Amino acid sequence: MTATEAIARQQALPETVRRVRLRKALTGTVRFLISLAVLIGIWWVFAVVRNVPLLMPSPPEVMHAFGTLLGSGALVEDTLASLGRILSGLAIGAVGGVLLGLLLGSSRIVRGLLTPLVTLFRFVPPLAWYAPVLAWLGTGEESKIVLIVYTSIFVVAINTLSGMGETPVNARRMLRMSGSSWAQRFFLLDLPHALPYAITGIRIALGNAFMTVVTAEMLGSKVGLGALITNGMTTLSLPKVFVAILVLGVLGLIADRLFVWATNRFLRRFLPWTR
Repeated sequence: MTATEAIARQQALPETVRRVRLRKALTGTVRFLISLAVLIGIWWVFAVVRNVPLLMPSPPEVMHAFGTLLGSGALVEDTLASLGRILSGLAIGAVGGVLLGLLLGSSRIVRGLLTPLVTLFRFVPPLAWYAPVLAWLGTGEESKIVLIVYTSIFVVAINTLSGMGETPVNARRMLRMSGSSWAQRFFLLDLPHALPYAITGIRIALGNAFMTVVTAEMLGSKVGLGALITNGMTTLSLPKVFVAILVLGVLGLIADRLFVWATNRFLRRFLPWTR
């Protein structure tokens, strides 16, 4: 191969990579649209077979309710309210979970004292805390955000702790023998190993946050997608309930894809699955 051919091949490589990525994106989009069409078809057939609009609204009825709620501005208000609560609670829970996981992984004494408590609270669902939180904080935004923080912090902490447990023992010994400080071992060894696990924990916590915000809003809120579900159930307007469910699903899908894109884009060097 001549030098000219080698240079031409190197210049053509980025274009090939772009084509492959575009092909994968188009293939994924087509598959998603096919699966979505199949799901809507099954839903439509089931609604026609049951023929009980009060119990199973058809896709056109749900779309009509969607248009009505969107036109009145209520759907936008509910969506923004739920998203604000999710992002606020998730941000606090993610930061707190990472710090807690790093603390547990860095000290045997702290790990021995706090791990049983973390495990204990991890198995208590957020719904069980609703009555105490409501009594302590009232029906304002704080109670809903606290429940989301609660459902996020422990899963992030456990995943971060697991990542620190994957640190190679021999590498730690070599750094210690070389005279490195605790801070150097932490930032050069422990933190890079914990970060992929922490990111996985945050992604799981994102799903937990979506589920918890619905519960919190259904039990005590006038605005939000959970409140929309409660309103639809109270007024026997099931299309409104389906609208809230579909909006939650779409928002969750978008949030998950954006999270994956952002982590792959800005934290690529720390993530083994992107190499």
